[in-house]
Amino acid sequence: MSALQWQSLAGMGALCLLAWVLGGCRRGVSARVVLAGLASVLGLAALLLNVAWLRVGFGWIGQAVEALARATRAGTSLVFGYLGGAPLPFPEPFPGAAFILFFQALPLVLVVGALSAVLFHWGVLGFCVRLLARGLRRVFGLGGASGFGVGANVFVGMVEAPLMIRPWLARMNSTELFVVMVAGMATIAGNMFVVYALIIAPVVPDAAGQLLTASLISAPAAVLVALLMRPGETTTTAEEAPVLRYSSTMEALVQGIGDGLQLMLGVMAALIVFVALVALANEVLQPLLGVTLQEVAGWLFRPLAWAMGVAPEHAARVGELLGVKVVVNEFVSYLALAQEGAAMDARTRLILAYAMCGFANFGSVGIMLGGMSAMVPERRAEIARLGFPALAAGTIACCITGAAVGVLTAP
Repeated sequence: MSALQWQSLAGMGALCLLAWVLGGCRRGVSARVVLAGLASVLGLAALLLNVAWLRVGFGWIGQAVEALARATRAGTSLVFGYLGGAPLPFPEPFPGAAFILFFQALPLVLVVGALSAVLFHWGVLGFCVRLLARGLRRVFGLGGASGFGVGANVFVGMVEAPLMIRPWLARMNSTELFVVMVAGMATIAGNMFVVYALIIAPVVPDAAGQLLTASLISAPAAVLVALLMRPGETTTTAEEAPVLRYSSTMEALVQGIGDGLQLMLGVMAALIVFVALVALANEVLQPLLGVTLQEVAGWLFRPLAWAMGVAPEHAARVGELLGVKVVVNEFVSYLALAQEGAAMDARTRLILAYAMCGFANFGSVGIMLGGMSAMVPERRAEIARLGFPALAAGTIACCITGAAVGVLTAP
């Protein structure tokens, strides 16, 4: 192993220590949970990154993503013409000039949202979630309900996953509730990972497979960090699978389109507002202090870049992108990675792609608090109290995932 790989390994331990300190150095942390958590993260990463037939499977996922993109482009070309990807009626002035994010990338959320709803109705997603929940129960001793919630977060969003275990949310203890919330922050929904994969495909080979791997690895990492910050028993059971929300495939398709539309418009609105707010903050900071918000975030998050085993020459920029991901969102950070990734080495790009693969940002805290408070209004105050700790825990969990990739990837 190289020095940077040993640095990543040491960083995983340092990130666990940081989680324990941020949680208040609580007693009751099980050594078995820590060892099992680190072993499961590294073991799962080793399997998913190095086993040939699994990599072939992820190659198929990449081809499926490309097929989805082509199919979506057929629809956007019909509706929006050359704005949506149809042939240009004039010469393109420079490569990429014709790409318009809202008309060509975001509509994919509609297609994947509809497909996800259909797969959920058919029981395909439910089977995958139960399989993952069973593994988490064996490793961490998670109760059925919280394990199911963590597993669901790998495939659906931070609000949809708790919705799948809504009947059990009111009975969960604080530790179980926190575990589910952290998993929502540390993973991404299936419809969004497809969009992000298309964005970073030019700089990260097999982007779709890599991001799916990242979300899978972040599930045990999220549980590990959550139990370090708020140790306790997780015993709430969920013997029965959640009731399907759709009465027919057609209803699932229509409802999925509606949900996807809301998500697409929400992403658009969040991008406009948060990018504008960052620009506004820079208008204030730069004349006064001579720095931008991104530069401040780069200094604050540089230790996390070191902990993941990033080379010193790239640590400042990696820290900056991690800061942008938390302050704004991961969409903006992935766009920056796609634009600037060529200046980084392949190992740094891969670590960063994994570390940014989660919903841990300030906007997501508001979305999660609003959604979960509506599901269990009697626990609104507790959910609000856990919101920002869940943001910190989700960020650390994503960095542990990035560090695991750093351990297994030679410079």
